[in-house]
Amino acid sequence: MSRRSSTSPTGSPPRAGATSPTRANQHAPLVPSRLWQSHAPGTSPSTGSLPGTPPQPSNRAGNLGISTPTASLDYEADGVHPERPGAGAAAVRDPLDAEGSVDTRDTQEASGAARAKDTLLGYAQEHVCGDENCDHGTFSPKAATWGSGRASPDDRSSIRSREGFGGRWLGGLGDGVGGNRDNVHGLLGDAIADGVFGGGRRGRDDADGGKKSTTQWLARRHGIRGSRRMYLNYYFPFAKWITQYRCSYLKGDLIAAVTMASFYIPMALSYADNLGHLPPINGLYSFVFNPLIYAFLGTCPQMVVGPEAAGSLLVGNVVRTSIDKGHTGDENGMMNARVAGVVTGMAGAIIFAAGLTRLGFLDSVLSRPFLRGFISAIGIVIFADQLIPEMGLVKESKIAGVDHGSSVEKIVFLARNAGKAHALTCCISFGSFAIIMVCREFKKRWQPRYPFVAYVPDRFLIVVLSAVLTYAFRWDRKGLDILGEVRSSTGSPFPFHWPLVPSHMKHIREAMSTSFLIALLGFFESSVAAKSLGGGEKKSGNGIKGIALSANRELVALGVANIVGGLFMALPAFGGYGRSKVNASTGGKTPMSSIALSIITVICVLFILPWFYYLPKGVLSAMVSVVAYSLIEECPHDIRFFVKIRGYSELLLMALIFLATIFYSLPLGIALGMGLSLLRVIKHATQPRIQILGKVPGTGTSPGQSPEFENAEENPTALEFIEGVLIVKIPEPLTFANTGDLRNRLRRLEFYGTTAAHPALPRIRDEHHNANIVFDVHGVTTLDGAGSQVLAEIVDGYVERGVRVFFSRVPGRREGKEGRVMGLMEKAGIVDRVGGGGHFVKSVDEALRLAGKEEQRYRDEPGVGEDIPV
Repeated sequence: MSRRSSTSPTGSPPRAGATSPTRANQHAPLVPSRLWQSHAPGTSPSTGSLPGTPPQPSNRAGNLGISTPTASLDYEADGVHPERPGAGAAAVRDPLDAEGSVDTRDTQEASGAARAKDTLLGYAQEHVCGDENCDHGTFSPKAATWGSGRASPDDRSSIRSREGFGGRWLGGLGDGVGGNRDNVHGLLGDAIADGVFGGGRRGRDDADGGKKSTTQWLARRHGIRGSRRMYLNYYFPFAKWITQYRCSYLKGDLIAAVTMASFYIPMALSYADNLGHLPPINGLYSFVFNPLIYAFLGTCPQMVVGPEAAGSLLVGNVVRTSIDKGHTGDENGMMNARVAGVVTGMAGAIIFAAGLTRLGFLDSVLSRPFLRGFISAIGIVIFADQLIPEMGLVKESKIAGVDHGSSVEKIVFLARNAGKAHALTCCISFGSFAIIMVCREFKKRWQPRYPFVAYVPDRFLIVVLSAVLTYAFRWDRKGLDILGEVRSSTGSPFPFHWPLVPSHMKHIREAMSTSFLIALLGFFESSVAAKSLGGGEKKSGNGIKGIALSANRELVALGVANIVGGLFMALPAFGGYGRSKVNASTGGKTPMSSIALSIITVICVLFILPWFYYLPKGVLSAMVSVVAYSLIEECPHDIRFFVKIRGYSELLLMALIFLATIFYSLPLGIALGMGLSLLRVIKHATQPRIQILGKVPGTGTSPGQSPEFENAEENPTALEFIEGVLIVKIPEPLTFANTGDLRNRLRRLEFYGTTAAHPALPRIRDEHHNANIVFDVHGVTTLDGAGSQVLAEIVDGYVERGVRVFFSRVPGRREGKEGRVMGLMEKAGIVDRVGGGGHFVKSVDEALRLAGKEEQRYRDEPGVGEDIPV
């Protein structure tokens, strides 16, 4: 077979730096990848080097700082990412000719292990474009490598855009002790420093020492332009999804918005009137402003925010407290609305600040038992509250003074006054509750088979039908309570009130803890909904793509929405799983459904509210009771689960929070639940998890085989202890939180060989077994100042007692470079105290050999180490 011509099939001349025609194998890369050699069996026929491939000098370090002009590239619709080249007619690479280093006949006769290796490489082979002059990767016919001289400066930008390996810039920010830190990026972050101020010293390339973040370096290296637009798309998702919006999405979004409005506009009226003790219109404000703002800032395209029962009840609790203290009255709707605005604005400010400070993990602070116990208790509280208006006993409850009492007091009141219930009110209320529950169960069972049932507006039909019947038969004149005129307390359809005035400081002090809990509960439920629905990063088919879920950006979006809602005295609004599933199941694909919902609510406030005049309050209470049932129905499942796994501590926590909330009040349940949850978190964070290691029998006996070490406390009888050495593994970062008790835990290991023994037990472990202590600190990925100080004091104590101390597997320690942990140990004096850097080794086995040599030397040299216990 003759050699191939140096020209391409189209007759174009070869590129600059192309392979010489005298080269034996033109399909082989100039610098072949060695990845397969390190992972494939040595018996593979392709393990030999390619003839005619001279060794290339490594220029990796120099190329990290290279700055080349960016070639002309085509970009995607977002104007940021380079357009990926089309695969064309994908073809498997042509067989090598007879002069190549790999014979196809040998490949066919390869072993199964070699074929497995070829299978691993199959993906790359199948995705070669088929052009003999392509340079798309190592497995392409003419792959380009950095520093190979094959690619011209104009081609390197496109080469870099196709590599796709990423990585961190060695001169980037926070690279450890002595790293090249840029104060602008360190203080402001990449988004502000690069996106707003344009990075470090603009116009300076890497070789000149320009300071930039790893993000900026990666963007330039891979041909990504427009950093400001990149950050704008990330922090303002509206700019990302509006460019993907299609007219075909509008129909589904509008149908979903109308369906949600028919369900949840009456619910918002119920939450405000029955739970929040506010004018009903204030519940609608939560659907006017919050979904609109979230559509611009949120990262979950299908999630819809709105008022929830738990948050509304907590707002009502603050309003009741204010009424009890005489700051406002039951009939003073304007002042009650202002109190609610203060609570909503504070809740929004809390989660907004949490988002700015990147506290997206806050939804993990509250334990599942606390949430389940508290939410179930809220369900019982709502049930007890709604039974009073459902039975027509509102006036009697005010006379008896139980309208602001605990749930137990209300249940006792209902039992004693059941004979005074209003018959018509009971029939309408309980009838509405039964119809809604039947429709709910019907939809749950039939919707998977017949999706159209999701469009049936059962609650809206009940609202319309009850209002029409009340008007037709004049039930309001027969003692049935109706909603009446629905308008704002100020007369304006959208009243604005600034909450930060001196006269509201007393409400701020009273509502601080409640606002914090509203923020946590709302963010927790929003996180559950967002994670269930997903963002746009994994969407396939129709819908918004390319928007990744971010807990911190969710906090910012929900915070801004509730701050604006607080200015208009709305109820707190967060993402709801049920509401968002209705949106998704009825055709909503984009945030445009949320915008449409806000517009529909505005139309309702301006034009449709007078039609709600004859709506019975008992129907609104029945709708709230259905929500209360949904809060309780998951509790039995959790109880069965914890009983099954014998999680009695979790069951006790649930019971304490539930009983405190039911028998006393919501504030006590809040304080008790949050206090116990935080104590559990603190206990878990401050408890050291050090382990004593033992040698696995039979390992390390063969030449070249290293011994294996495992936790001796899990199976002490199956491991071997090494005489004269205490091997301690620290599997976690050392910070101020978990080093306080580290000394006591180490003392237990020295005395008893376990941390499970009670410290009252006399010493069991012989002292000569602690002559050498080896710390396996591979898990200590971070070490702060307080942790290094405690560790230094512990090491000082060992050295003063004549104990030899060794550290193995220090993270980030490489030849010629010290990581952050090692650098901090050196600054704290630990390295000098243990005897220098020689006591910091790569493995526990190496530390044991070093300890043996030093002990032998101390024994052989007279007068050395006489104080060492052996």
